[in-house]
Amino acid sequence: MKNWKDIVVSPEISLREAIRRIDASGIQMALVVDVDMRLRGVLSDGDVRRSILNGIDLDGPVLQAMNANPKTGSVHTPRAEVLAMMRRFTFHHLPLIDDDGRVGGLAMLDDFMGVVERDNWVVLMVGGLGSRLRPLTDTCPKPMLHIGGKPILESILESFMEQGFRRFFLSVNYMAEVIKDYFGDGSKWGARIEYLHETERLGTAGALSLLPERPAVPLVVMNGDLITKANFAAMLDFHEEHQVAATMAVREYDLQVPYGVVKVDGVRIASIEEKPIHRFFVNGGIYVLGRDVLDVIPPSTFFDMPSLFQDLESRGCKAAAYPLREYWLDIGRLEEYERAQREWS
Repeated sequence: MKNWKDIVVSPEISLREAIRRIDASGIQMALVVDVDMRLRGVLSDGDVRRSILNGIDLDGPVLQAMNANPKTGSVHTPRAEVLAMMRRFTFHHLPLIDDDGRVGGLAMLDDFMGVVERDNWVVLMVGGLGSRLRPLTDTCPKPMLHIGGKPILESILESFMEQGFRRFFLSVNYMAEVIKDYFGDGSKWGARIEYLHETERLGTAGALSLLPERPAVPLVVMNGDLITKANFAAMLDFHEEHQVAATMAVREYDLQVPYGVVKVDGVRIASIEEKPIHRFFVNGGIYVLGRDVLDVIPPSTFFDMPSLFQDLESRGCKAAAYPLREYWLDIGRLEEYERAQREWS
């Protein structure tokens, strides 16, 4: 059981430090309390992601991003009633308050139910050539390169399994037999694995046209060369909360101009900004797609994910950006592969 006291923070703490504590705890929220342990608010994982999207200064106080009016329960409420309340409001966490108005505990859905098995399918794109990692990929497909003592793809599979996902489709092409021989039908991991064979390259979205049937619920699609501690279940919850057709995980990317940038008005120097940093959101290679989105994908045609999202936009379908703030690394080049060897455990 995780210790809720690890995520107690003061209202004056910086949002950045609160995020660090949330990440370290694994509880996905923080309790904001005063010096007497009275609840001032809660900072959820969703509050953090909205703050990132809205450009809120992470070095400012947590007060600017927290929910100041959270629902709470009593420490004296029977366990069954607490669970019923959490189900009614679809809460994953519920602060518990004592008779003096102080925080006395935190009900967590995982403690009631353990890992909840999910019906959502996972499609992993593992058919790429890995050209930028040659010569390593001359004899081994990129998802099978070892990091932390096991293939990248095995770490991805285990991460999904730990979060309740059980049914997987692997889209294979280059050196497909190496992947199939290693993972088989997935029973070794307690999973069900099936294979989508690309006889020609179909892209990160086109391969979905090979699915044998339509899923009943949204599916998760992920590039098979990512090392990440992403919370896939939380991304699915985000997708369903915003009622969109598709969701793309995005990462913040900073680009610093190595010179002083001069703005001019005619011949007059209006201002000089020394080595400015420009911030962007970049595609994180993880997606959630509603079942109807698959009808947009043309069969047996190269079609990548950016094209799919642009197509959805042109059709008037809503798509959402999900800020991915957990550890994430795209093993696309030798530098990233060597970095992952140093960092991943």
